[in-house]
Amino acid sequence: MIRKLAFAAFAGALIASTAAFAVDTTPTKGAPNLTAVRAAIKAKQFPAAVKELTGMIDAGVQHADVYNLLGFSLRKSGDQKAAMTYYAKALDFDANHKGALEYQGELYVELGEVAKARVNLASLEKLCPTGCEEREDLEKALATVAKTN
Repeated sequence: MIRKLAFAAFAGALIASTAAFAVDTTPTKGAPNLTAVRAAIKAKQFPAAVKELTGMIDAGVQHADVYNLLGFSLRKSGDQKAAMTYYAKALDFDANHKGALEYQGELYVELGEVAKARVNLASLEKLCPTGCEEREDLEKALATVAKTN
């Protein structure tokens, strides 16, 4: 149990240092203006981002970018379960959402579910055969886990 907790803490810290601020991923088509949300996330003001994004959803906004950034903000706030729910919603709206595939994959790594993270990486490899930031960030997260095992 202690080893599993130590692994989770290590993986979480590592991911935070390597890919925590990949919120500069290109917004997808038809996305609402998320400039203020992205600024809050970059400033590590995750509760403010959660409040803004939740307000958008409550107002009827349904978009993969909103769900993805809400998942990211919740994960960085420590609510992994809710984060997983919103990453899934983002992928329901857009199964090829690179940001959601990356962030969900990073969460899988944090949870020690490496096989699931590799499935997300395989999707990113198909979407970005010559590479993209999301693919590279998830590859880094998986590579660091491989070094610890």
